[in-house]
Amino acid sequence: MLKFLKESREELKKVVWPSREEVLNSTIVVLAATAIISMFLFFVDNTFEGLFDTLIEFGTGARGGS
Repeated sequence: MLKFLKESREELKKVVWPSREEVLNSTIVVLAATAIISMFLFFVDNTFEGLFDTLIEFGTGARGGS
C-alpha cells in the first residue's frame, strides 16, 4: 500500500496542470456551447410541437367526429 502511494505521488508530480486562464477560457467555451445547443433544441422542439399539434387538429377535424 505504501509503495502504491509513493508511486502515485511521483506520477502526480509529472502532471501538467492548466493555468487559471486556461480553465476560465475552457469554462466560458463550455457554457457558451451549452447555451447555444440548448436554444437550438428549444426551437426545434417548439417547431415539432407546433407541427404535431397542427397534424392532430387536422386529423381530428377531417373525421368530422365527435
